[in-house]
Amino acid sequence: MIQTDHYWVAVVSEPLELLPLYQFVLAENCGAVDIFVGTVRNHAAGRAVARLEYHGYPEMGEKVLEQIARRTRERWNVHRIAVFHRIGLLELTEASVIIVVSSPHRAEAFEACRFIIEEIKKDLPVWKKEHFVDGQSEWKSGS
Repeated sequence: MIQTDHYWVAVVSEPLELLPLYQFVLAENCGAVDIFVGTVRNHAAGRAVARLEYHGYPEMGEKVLEQIARRTRERWNVHRIAVFHRIGLLELTEASVIIVVSSPHRAEAFEACRFIIEEIKKDLPVWKKEHFVDGQSEWKSGS
């Protein structure tokens, strides 16, 4: 876990909680908080999914999340960023990633949040294994 005055990032094995991240980004000078929660869905590429499994190295992943947070702050006028990604076995509807961004105005919060999830999909060293209802499983690139 890495936390500064402007961002809080972590790769964790326990279930993700939105409220602490939301409370971290709140500020009186911000009129917008954008929240993205990625959840485990019941299908992928036309196949029924039973659960997902994420593997990664928390320390390495947190450094990448920190770099993404820094790049985001350089690009947009955002106040605070919180990004947590889950590893381990996740059941349907469980949160795999939570991104929370506060900024003075909504456009910046939306754009920054979208940027963060796209950068995570490209750069985060976390690997996803889809477990299908038929008992088969398959590794996928990107989180």
